[in-house]
Amino acid sequence: MRRAMTGAELRELCLALVGAREEFPFSPQVSVFKTAGKIFALSALSEDPLRVSVKCDPDLGAQLRLTYPSIVPGYHLNKRHWLTITIDDSIDERLVVDLVEGSHELVAVKRKRHVRRAQDGS
Repeated sequence: MRRAMTGAELRELCLALVGAREEFPFSPQVSVFKTAGKIFALSALSEDPLRVSVKCDPDLGAQLRLTYPSIVPGYHLNKRHWLTITIDDSIDERLVVDLVEGSHELVAVKRKRHVRRAQDGS
């Protein structure tokens, strides 16, 4: 049986990403991880079971929701672009890491494009 990622490990993963910071805009219990001012992950790190919401390509997200019962549309988020993952022993930790890193990359790339357009005057 696999061991599920802990809240401390999830926080460490998120904060290890370039430009990442943790904020608490909703409540002291909900960690919001941002890069360049944009959210890439949200989690109540002390929750059991641990869940994390991440941004995801809509097509990949639809495929993942069909494949994994522990992955559902984003809770209180845009259901097309966000996933909520219940981190339990039914899901491989590598997939969780990939999805968190992918969410960070989606947000960072989008932010860079937006900044570049603003600088170009487009």
